[in-house]
Amino acid sequence: MGTRGRLTITGRRSGPGAPTVGVEEEFLLLDRADGRPACRAPELLALLGGHLQAKPELMRFQVETITGVCTDLHQVREELASNRRLVAGAAAEVGCHLVATGIAPRPGPGLAAITADPRYHELAARYRSLVARSGTCGLHVHVGVPSREAGVLLLARLRPYLPTLLALSGNSPVVSGRDTGWASRRYLECVRWPSARPPNVWRSPDAYDAAVQRLIRAGRALDARSVYFHARLSPRYPTVEVRIADSCLSVDDAVAVAALVRALTVLAFDDLGRGTPMRRVSGRRIAAELGAAARDGLAARAADPYTGRSLPHRALLAALLDHLAEPEPVARSLAPVLSRGTGADRQRALWRRAATPGHFAALLAEATLAATLHPVPPNG
Repeated sequence: MGTRGRLTITGRRSGPGAPTVGVEEEFLLLDRADGRPACRAPELLALLGGHLQAKPELMRFQVETITGVCTDLHQVREELASNRRLVAGAAAEVGCHLVATGIAPRPGPGLAAITADPRYHELAARYRSLVARSGTCGLHVHVGVPSREAGVLLLARLRPYLPTLLALSGNSPVVSGRDTGWASRRYLECVRWPSARPPNVWRSPDAYDAAVQRLIRAGRALDARSVYFHARLSPRYPTVEVRIADSCLSVDDAVAVAALVRALTVLAFDDLGRGTPMRRVSGRRIAAELGAAARDGLAARAADPYTGRSLPHRALLAALLDHLAEPEPVARSLAPVLSRGTGADRQRALWRRAATPGHFAALLAEATLAATLHPVPPNG
């Protein structure tokens, strides 16, 4: 999450079992004429004049927005919608579309597009072929934790649900001008990075830190910030950061992911307090389930963390609601995605409608903003 004096998420709770939440969204800038990545982030950010909610990313055709510390889903939605409107307006002024998708639908310019930042250039020097393919966009949800010890416990409880979060958020089916058949083609690009994997089950923060340092010493990461576990202890904030989700096509989808992460956090600490066991799942099994979720979205299957039964992710979400003390806010947040289809489903429909790549980019930009114009629903 961005710094600049704005984000300091704590483990305090605003209601019964509700941790604070912050959300980072990464977006693409696409050319209006041909739908290719447009390297106009420097001009866009200059136009915003150092606005706290927007910052550069690895590539000059990307931009990231950040929320503040949110205490309920109403605030999450309001800030996400405001950020999208703000940055989309600036994108229009510099002649491109702001698009929420996990990967560019047409190829980008590769290493020529790297943002002028010493750390990014060091990443490119170390991992040249990986950076040349970069430009994927994710949704990162931070949840406040009272301590790093609590964060390590939370990671162990979140890891079996990472495939469900990916299935819910998949939003990158179109790559190189064709439908790849995958719900999240972004996932396949992300796991090329040597540290991109599910978190282990660590006994302590010291064990977590030792794992991070081993990756850095082995050359599998530049520094702690480039250890890309799918969920990790934030290297900068007192949070657990869940990084598995694609950038979501609509605000509705993004709120659904944030609501689910927050609910899983509450459930994890409730279960720990009650001594409720959860089935141990191997990293290999979770990686296989992530691959299936990336391919087939909500239709893919995974093991229920409580019973071990193999179920489609839609059924896993329904079963999860039965474990929550307050399922209603989560059910309300999930309803739009479950009824209309995931971002990948809706992208495919737009792809079939589009007459040209530029038309497809325009349709994606319209979908990126659509839900930001609706009235904000009551607190969640």
